[in-house]
Amino acid sequence: MNKILLIEDEENIRLFTKINLEREGFSVLEAESGEIGLDLALKYNPDVVILDIMLPGIDGFEVCKVLREKIPYIGIIMLTAKTQDVDRINGLESGTDDYLSKPFNPVELILRIKSLIRRLKSIKDNSDLIMLYPFKLDLYSKSFYKAEKEIVLTPTELSIITIFMSNPGRAFSRNELLDMTWGSDFEGDIKIVDVNIRRLRAKIEDNSSKPKYIETVWGTGYRWNSN
Repeated sequence: MNKILLIEDEENIRLFTKINLEREGFSVLEAESGEIGLDLALKYNPDVVILDIMLPGIDGFEVCKVLREKIPYIGIIMLTAKTQDVDRINGLESGTDDYLSKPFNPVELILRIKSLIRRLKSIKDNSDLIMLYPFKLDLYSKSFYKAEKEIVLTPTELSIITIFMSNPGRAFSRNELLDMTWGSDFEGDIKIVDVNIRRLRAKIEDNSSKPKYIETVWGTGYRWNSN
């Protein structure tokens, strides 16, 4: 049974969401603040966290950053009542894997959760070691290294880097990366691809403004430089 942590301060939304998740067979933990949510996450290590942005005390962005530091490979879906691109981008920059705007359809949330769990499971089940100098990707331990120094990646970043390193030199369109990483049923903004590419470049490139490894293919998308 997959364990879900729901961090939401509005009790009616929390209860409604919990009921729908439990109907799908998920085990649900509840928290009405960021502080309580972090305590539960560190204690019970859930598979996926459903995280509201607007929380009393520390907000969802800060909670997300702490979760990424403490439990790097946990799945995070951010909920927000805001619709501006800047809020979505801030969430992605904080390390969330996906986002959903309020009010949301519980069926869509469940589909997003299942899609994220599938991605996490595929990472755990793959025991291949991929080496492309100066990088090493160990999918069994979910570890990524540059020149033997470990770089911590989110599950989404790990999925993208696996696609690239498994297919060096091949150009992928944004739509292909979206389908392969988030699933063909993902209905969010395609900009989520660009935000994650930018995050990856910041982590792995010597100079992220002049990327050497993750190249932009104009008119197409991105590719891993195989030279």
